Formats: sequence, C-alpha cells, structure tokens
Amino acid sequence: MTDEEGAVAAPNDTVADDDALYVLTAVLLTPAQFPSVLGDDYPAACAALAVEPYAEGYGLVLGQDGSGARWTVVVEDVSLVAVAIAAWDCGMEYDLSPDDRSVVCALPGWPLPVAVAAPGVAAPHDPLPDPEAEGTSRAPLTPPGTDSWGPAQRRMGADEIAHQWIAWRGQIDDATAFTAPAGTEPAATGAEPGAGSVADSGPGSQPEVQGETEVEANVETGPEAGDRSEAHTDAGTHAEADTEAPDAPSGVHPGVRRALAQAQEYIDAPPPPGRIRSSFATGDARMLRADGPGWSLVARTDDIAFVLLDEEPGEVLPVGRGTELPGLLKALDALAVRPA
Repeated sequence: MTDEEGAVAAPNDTVADDDALYVLTAVLLTPAQFPSVLGDDYPAACAALAVEPYAEGYGLVLGQDGSGARWTVVVEDVSLVAVAIAAWDCGMEYDLSPDDRSVVCALPGWPLPVAVAAPGVAAPHDPLPDPEAEGTSRAPLTPPGTDSWGPAQRRMGADEIAHQWIAWRGQIDDATAFTAPAGTEPAATGAEPGAGSVADSGPGSQPEVQGETEVEANVETGPEAGDRSEAHTDAGTHAEADTEAPDAPSGVHPGVRRALAQAQEYIDAPPPPGRIRSSFATGDARMLRADGPGWSLVARTDDIAFVLLDEEPGEVLPVGRGTELPGLLKALDALAVRPA
C-alpha cells in the first residue's frame, strides 16, 4: 500500500520523545522533492510545518503512537529516510529508526493520506491537545479534502499527471487537439475549459480527456513574444482577472496565457527553491513540475505540457509544442532543482 507520495508503508517502529512510534511511511521534504500539498515551493512547504527551510532538507516520518494517535516526526537524517523509501519502493523491508538526536519536532496529525494502520493499536486518530499547552498547542495536520478544489488539489492533480504521464498523454490526439488552420504554425496554447479532468482521478485511476477543442493559432511565450502586459503579473503575487489581448486567438484560455507568461518570468527572476522541479523521465527527457499563483504546470522537456488552474476546478488544459514551448521548457529545466 502507498500513501499520496508513493512511499511503501512499513510496520517498523522508532522512538520519539520516549514514546513508541509505529512507522507507517515516510516522505522527503527537500527543495527537489516535497509533498506538493504543503505549498507551491520548498519554503512554503517548510512554513506549513513550522520548520526552517534549510537547504539540506528533512525527512517526514508518519506513524502512530501506542494509543493509535497520528504523528508526523520531522527528522534531519534525510539520507536515512531516502534509503528507507527506496527499499520500500523495491518491496524490501527496512527498519526506519531515526536517532533521537536527529528529531527536529513531532507534529500531531498527518499532512498526507495514509492507507494503512499500525497493527495492535487503536484506529488512527488525532492526538488529544496537550493540557499543559493551555490552548496554544498546534492543530493537527490533515490531508486536503477531495470534495473541493483549491491550490492543494490543483498541485495534487499536477503530481498525478506527472506520475501517470503516459496514460494522460495517450488521451491527447495531436491531430485534433493542436491543429491550426492552414497557413499558421502548430498551436502552443491551452485548449478551452473541458480539455480534461482530474476531479475524479486518484492514484491508479485512468484519466479521461473530454471536449478537446481546436486551437486557432500559436501563442508565443519566448523573450521576443511582444507585449504581454495584459497576460502576466509579478511572479510573487496572485493575478487578478485576466483579459485577452485584442489579437489573442479565440481558443486560448486566459489562465493558460497567464501561467505561461509567469513561467517565462521565472527565467529572468528565479523563484524560490522548489517552485520548479525536474525529475527523470525516459531517454534524455526530463519531467518538469512548476507552480505559481493559481496555476500548476507539468511537462516533459521533449513533449507537450499540461496546465491546471485554480479557476478551472478539475480541468486539465493541454499546451502544444509550437515554436516557443520547447525553449521555455529547456530554460525552466536549467533552473529547476533536481534530486541528488
């Protein structure tokens, strides 16, 4: 069984603050790899857990104490956690027992859904507040809900597409999804809302792409793309309602224009660590994940991209190669943080 990040659960135990912790799973919290539900970038993810964004990162150990209460233990021994995750992913047993000296803090609750429970203890539940905290104890961490749409769900959707790229890519027919009228270049724009949906997708589910629409022309995203003043905002602020430029193709979603423009701005003004991440794909290609205010992008450097927007719940908007996307993806990959 796996949790949202794919680490295999292990019924081992470790010790934190002199109480037994039955380890169920673990994930990494580093600039190159962190649970996207926690934030758009590494500093934001660390802030969600109230830890300092050190470059070395942390390991997050998720388990239950002897009473069955959920705990997330933050440890400094990143290498140990990485080895455990690798072993579990290979179906091997591994006793993840971080040294007490490496424990940074123990937080109540879990930030991710965990599909297993420790044997011989009570069902998973949030620990009771510390009576000595006098009302100042931290609220338990909880996974994001699935009955609503927001930044966390949008980032989780982008992660799911990255994990199941082949299945999602197979739903896109380049001959129709990115066909441009005669005399124009291949489209590099997001289709209108309805291109696809992740609203009902979960780990292991098959994607469904619906309502593909023909895009009428290419939208440039490179440094010489011309005036994009109506399409972009500062990378660190949330974009207000966007309107298309007078000459914008009718098939271009304004949110896609905004996302691509802000991604382009990252090249001149690099964002916080983890905002752009690069991981292994196949061959010489890389899998890119980038996030910004209200949008997430997932792409292969040798292929197309998909954009998800806060303003379009559950929708997946494809972005064709065109003439400008390859250069943008290459530049983003050069900035991206990569796993060690």
